[in-house]
Amino acid sequence: MTEAILLVGGKGTRLRPLTVHTPKPMVPAAGVPFLTHQLARARAAGVEHIVLATSYLAEVFEPYFGDGSALGLHLEYVTEEEPLGTGGAIRNVASRLHSGPDDPVLIFNGDILTGLDIRALVDTHETTGADVSLHLTKVTDPRAYGLVPTDDTGRVLAFLEKPQTPEEIVTDQINAGAYVFRRSVIDAIPLGRPVSVERETFPGLLSAGAHLQGMVDSTYWLDLGTPAAFVRGSADLVLGRAPSPAVPGRCGDRLVLPTAQVASDAKLSGGTVVGEGAFVAEGARIFGSTILPGAVIEPGAVITDSLIGTRARVGQRSVLTGTVIGDGAVIGPDNELLEGARIWCDARIPAGAVRFSSDQ
Repeated sequence: MTEAILLVGGKGTRLRPLTVHTPKPMVPAAGVPFLTHQLARARAAGVEHIVLATSYLAEVFEPYFGDGSALGLHLEYVTEEEPLGTGGAIRNVASRLHSGPDDPVLIFNGDILTGLDIRALVDTHETTGADVSLHLTKVTDPRAYGLVPTDDTGRVLAFLEKPQTPEEIVTDQINAGAYVFRRSVIDAIPLGRPVSVERETFPGLLSAGAHLQGMVDSTYWLDLGTPAAFVRGSADLVLGRAPSPAVPGRCGDRLVLPTAQVASDAKLSGGTVVGEGAFVAEGARIFGSTILPGAVIEPGAVITDSLIGTRARVGQRSVLTGTVIGDGAVIGPDNELLEGARIWCDARIPAGAVRFSSDQ
């Protein structure tokens, strides 16, 4: 079976304060650590052996997933002492691979939620005889991404930096963060120093005449790098828009974990998740949001497209929209927090202290 490398070493700085105490792949999405969804989808595609390339808060992965047997996988863990970039991280775990020089190795970025047909990517790699195959996706506005133009056969022609002018937008295809490498290509990456596959490995392979193949798969794809995207990804998993065999319950408008308590007249919708041990009081209205384990939502609170951290508390009648509340933070009653607000872990906001409208 094909084996895989999962790159899970990033600090997740764009997601803070969610990632102050928790590495990004371990932040819960649809009731389980996001990484669980990636592992389960890889296993469903036939992958049996996965090496996790860890760095930031590396000590939390193995206690949770162990040897992977609960997921039908064999997991190994390799920790970077110093950040090595995407290419350096791939090379750093190569000694744990079992593949021969010409065998395919799957590689996934640890912050992408996707409906990619993994088997089809491997099949494309093998039928075209490529050295590296890349999952490409089409986006409406590619200005925030590196562009990957291909010819009529899907062969990659170039890797272009984020376009600055309309004339530089020569394609709507972008690198979607999943690859198949020929094992010998991994072994050729320099060892022991930072390497970027996007800026060094892939352009270097192209200039050396290697065959890089693109496969466009425009099913569900979302980069979970920002709080708003992470909240949306979790909701999409619950709603069934994003496929995963690891959602702990039936897809629908809400997901309430077994030990959570929700008042009978509270309204949950839009893919809302209420985590283990959390409490949602009477009259609360929650749409498209994630309530992490142990959090408390007091009566009459209104929460939309937000993430409430572990053991945090949202006071009576407070209104939160597009907001992230860090672990252990307390939002007093009658506050109003709108788009983009981030409340740090263990912070305390007194009653009625933050408003965007009159308190009358």
